[in-house]
Amino acid sequence: MNDSIDLKDYIREIPDFPKPGILFRDITPLLAEPKAFQAVVDRLADYYRDKQITAILAAEARGFIFAAPLALALGARFIPIRKPGKLPFETRAFHYELEYGSDSLEMHTDSIHSDDRVVIVDDLLATGGTISACIELARHSNAEIVGCAFLIELAFLNGREKMNGCDVFSLIHYDAE
Repeated sequence: MNDSIDLKDYIREIPDFPKPGILFRDITPLLAEPKAFQAVVDRLADYYRDKQITAILAAEARGFIFAAPLALALGARFIPIRKPGKLPFETRAFHYELEYGSDSLEMHTDSIHSDDRVVIVDDLLATGGTISACIELARHSNAEIVGCAFLIELAFLNGREKMNGCDVFSLIHYDAE
């Protein structure tokens, strides 16, 4: 069964990428191994299966990789959150500050509703900036945010602190760089 798969075995560590001093956690070996990829989707689905989830939100692009199959596994809608100008219909935007500048995310105004039970998915929780922006977009629709799900959590960067009280579920934890 997929429970016996150690997902960390499929994460490649690349030192000094994208700049010196950063240890990059590369998920492409996991994506290239169908049993490991399936284990991720199964474990996420098992965690949320009995929580009546109606929508899965994810920010582009790596969040889409896990969110779309999770939405199918749970019988929920998949809602893409994108950079400005990428969605063709009327959008709601959220602007947020980063360490060295600012950014924005958008979603369609009709994508989630006040009666939705939402999970927000991404591949990695680092500092939490992107996901906290996704949380704010979902809250503007008065949807219930059931939780935030990640393949990897870099716990030493304290991203959980920006999750605004949302339940955080991560499959792989790194406590130090």
